[in-house]
Formats: sequence, structure tokens, C-alpha cells
Amino acid sequence: MAQVELTAEQVRKMQLKGLEMALFFDRFCTEHSLTYFLCGGCCIGSIRNGGFIPWDDDVDVFMPRADYEKLKQLWRDTEEYSIQYPTREICTENQFLTICANNTTFIKTYQMNLDINHGLVLDVLPLDGCPTGIKRKIQKLWALLYSLFIVGKAPENHGKAVYLLGKIALGLVKPKSWRYHMWRLCERKMSKYPIEKCDYITELCSGPHYMQNEYPKELFEKSIRVDFEGYKLPIPVGYDGYLRMAFGDYMQLPPKEKQVCHHEFEVMDMDNSYKIYRGKKYFITSGEI
Repeated sequence: MAQVELTAEQVRKMQLKGLEMALFFDRFCTEHSLTYFLCGGCCIGSIRNGGFIPWDDDVDVFMPRADYEKLKQLWRDTEEYSIQYPTREICTENQFLTICANNTTFIKTYQMNLDINHGLVLDVLPLDGCPTGIKRKIQKLWALLYSLFIVGKAPENHGKAVYLLGKIALGLVKPKSWRYHMWRLCERKMSKYPIEKCDYITELCSGPHYMQNEYPKELFEKSIRVDFEGYKLPIPVGYDGYLRMAFGDYMQLPPKEKQVCHHEFEVMDMDNSYKIYRGKKYFITSGEI
């Protein structure tokens, strides 16, 4: 439940800004021959609603790992949009990169102590090759460790044993520089399987639940463009198989109580840059992050 309740008008304002971002991102990817797909709620919305699900407040896309890494190299920040991802210097507590709208504000609760770009984001989630057998089990272990060290918090929603093991691991690797080297190692290990050499694809940066999914590679063999808010944007050619595996009967509306924005946040302001809130609504103390 959001800490600040959004009206339908506010949600729509966020959606329209997200659409602007999606169209900019689409032009960039087309210009540089990068493959991406609308995923999650946006993929469902493209099929079920011809655009955003009414209560969805952001844009999520999948990008094959090779294109994901190219994006980091090719991107150049503009006055309107910036790229943001974890580095040695920047802690975002996200496992993936985001494109940020610089002149907006959407301060998520879990990031309010971080001195980062708090504009509305377009989430870019990498897709990785999925091996089989023991290699797959090891891949998931590396992915869990990656999540642990990059977020820096023991998971609280996956049982007491997992929480305690996470606390122990973080206690053994306290300095931020050590944790940086650990999550970089984990990222290299979990993503070392090229998609073209695997029969399946997986998403390792979407949390423990979704990393269990093993999608037949042919579902993402190419994209098709479908109507989304009056424009044509790409979804996987095998969207039905992907969505059913990830969400079940995606054409069925969820219960009314779940038809709400899913982010906990402090401030939403689509008309002003997040920078005016520094020291007031985020990064309030000057101590260590």
C-alpha cells in the first residue's frame, strides 16, 4: 500500500510521463539496433487494455543481457533522461538499471536515504541464458547472493532461515568495497551463459520468485509490435506463453483490493525535479548512506 494514496488522475499523469519515456527509449533502441520487450504489467496491458493497466504506475521492459550491456555503453544522458545503475560509487539498491526522468519526482520509500536520481523510472530488466541441471542450481545461488550484496539487506519475506543466512553473509562482508566486489563477481557468474547457447531464458534480477521461471527461448525469439496507448511497441512473439508462465490467467482481472499501485513511496511530483526535495524528503541526514 502506498504511503501516499494516489488518485486516478495522478496515476494517469504518471502513465503519460512513462509513455513519453517509453517512446524515447524505443527510438533509442531502434536507432542502435537493441532488442527489448515490454514485460510484466505493460505486456499484460498491451494485450488486455491496449495500453496501461488502469492502476499500473510505471514501465518495465526486458532486454537480453548482451543488449543490456551495450545499452550501458551507448547511452548518453540528456537534459530530460539519465541512466542509473549500481556502481562502485552509486548504491541504488536495485538489481537492474533504470532510465530516469530528470525533471520529475517519485521517491520510493526504500530509497529515501539514498542520494540518487529520484525521478520517475523506466525499469530495464536483463534476460539471461538458463542452463540445466546442477549449473542451473548454481546460477540461482549466484543470483540470490547478487541480490543480497547489491541490496545490502537480508530478505525478510522468505523464511527465518534465509533471513539469518543473509544476515550472516552480510556480517562477514561488511565494507562497501568488499560488497561491491562480491556482487560484481556474482553478476558475472550468474550471467555467463549466452542465450544463443541455451534452450531456455530466465530473469535473474526480478526477485526470488521470478528467477525460478525458465522460459523456452523461442518465446523471445523476436518481437512483435502491438497497440499501446495509440502507438506500436514491442512484446515477445511468444507473449502468451511468457505471461501464462509468469502470471497465470493474465486475462482475468485481479481482486478489487489488488487493483492498486504497488510501490511504497514518499513523494510523487510529475511537474518538478526531485532535486528540490533533497534534504527534505530524501537524503535527509548527511551521515553515511
